[in-house]
Amino acid sequence: MPAIETVGFVGIGLMGQGMAKNIVEKGYSLTVIGHRNRAPVEDLVSRGATEAASLTDLANACSVIFLCLTGSPEVAAVVAGLKPGLKAGTVIVDCSTSDPTVTLTLAADLATIGVEFIDAPLSRTPKEAWAGTLDCMVGASEATFARVQPIIATWAGKIVHIGAVGDGHKMKLLNNFLSLGYAALYSEALALSRKVGIPVAKFDNVIRGGRMDCGFYQTFMGYNLEGNREAHRFTLGNAYKDMRYVESMANASTVATPMASAVKNSFALAMATGGNGPEDYVPHLADFIAKANGVG
Repeated sequence: MPAIETVGFVGIGLMGQGMAKNIVEKGYSLTVIGHRNRAPVEDLVSRGATEAASLTDLANACSVIFLCLTGSPEVAAVVAGLKPGLKAGTVIVDCSTSDPTVTLTLAADLATIGVEFIDAPLSRTPKEAWAGTLDCMVGASEATFARVQPIIATWAGKIVHIGAVGDGHKMKLLNNFLSLGYAALYSEALALSRKVGIPVAKFDNVIRGGRMDCGFYQTFMGYNLEGNREAHRFTLGNAYKDMRYVESMANASTVATPMASAVKNSFALAMATGGNGPEDYVPHLADFIAKANGVG
């Protein structure tokens, strides 16, 4: 059996449900908070989790609390809701893709009441969340990393301790810059390919299995070649948010980012032309780039 940590989880959406499922199934006491979509709550309760009536109640019940939310505004709002029930010694682990500046501000504020706030953002997809094989990059002290690592290991196959608080989120933004940069490149290349008369299938015949192939390419083409709209369930809205965070981090560091800005603008174009729905995912960016270039 695992150590006696009592675990809370806020944000049981596409990624969070699978992560929470692995925590409770691998022996940890788990408390979750109600969600507008009742299905994940009911599923986790059926596996042994407890549902808290409020964020304060969840904070009262837990020694380690995981957050898996959309971004920094949502994280800050949840932390405010947890704060009245938090006890000294509690650790809050933010698995969201958040603005590192906000992360450091929250950590400093919570330290005044003896609560640690650390960052452990993740990568890969809901499929790996369910399987317990996500990648995770952690910003925390050595002692706190040692405390939370066994819980993270219930849902992550690769865990890298990046450095101090905030460093996990910084690395996550760099990671997403690369992956979303691929998406922007693929989208533009596919639009040009079609414009000059090379079908998507022929394009794929050349790239797949060659040096330019990778796992991200394959999930991207899962939609653009095979038509699977859920091949990579990461929304265009989240991608646009993440690229804005990348630019913010670069601005704070006085780093010129012509490439990152171009990637952000690809997603801004999609958002401005209708790609802001809950089921508009990153591989669908190719449709918006194609339309902007007159490719039907």
